[in-house]
Amino acid sequence: MIRPITPFPTGAIKQIEGKSIVLTGNDIDTDRIIPARFLKCVSFDLLGEQVFADDRKELKGEHPFDLPINQDASILVVNENFGCGSSREHAPQALMRWGIRAIIGKSFAEIFFGNCLALGIPCIKASEKIIESLQQSITSNPGDFIRINLEELSISDSSIKYNVLMDPGPLEMLKSGAWDATSQLINKRSEILEVMKNLPYLNNFKY
Repeated sequence: MIRPITPFPTGAIKQIEGKSIVLTGNDIDTDRIIPARFLKCVSFDLLGEQVFADDRKELKGEHPFDLPINQDASILVVNENFGCGSSREHAPQALMRWGIRAIIGKSFAEIFFGNCLALGIPCIKASEKIIESLQQSITSNPGDFIRINLEELSISDSSIKYNVLMDPGPLEMLKSGAWDATSQLINKRSEILEVMKNLPYLNNFKY
């Protein structure tokens, strides 16, 4: 099955909309997200195919990431302490390459949160009650769309709108595009070249 993949995030991120996918359970760690044997890869390109590899093998096609209805989902709804365990950056890389562009959960492991932020994947916090309501709604309506508005810190589905949480620093980085170091460098190319002209070890260096 060929899955449509949403383009990778770039620049300012203020709103995200997409089909949702539910993954229930607390303390889902990075070794489950991408098992250690896949860390030998020399690039992240093929990690999306191996996300939750062991869980998916055990469930024999019934894992949420294998169900046909979820193949173009881009917003993941999880529970508590998602992304705990080792600090491997391969975990959010694998999720991004599968197609995930935002994650909503009760809480996230700190390093996982930071690794997601560096990729432009918002990890949005919501109360346990909201998470349970969202998961029930998505389960009853598979492939339900979720709209995330970072300007007003809200999420909405087909039936209701919820207020959510994100710390001011990461939120501002996403909204301003400051999370995207590559785009910032490209946008400031002229300034970088000007600085280079005045660096003695790059211009007319004498031994």
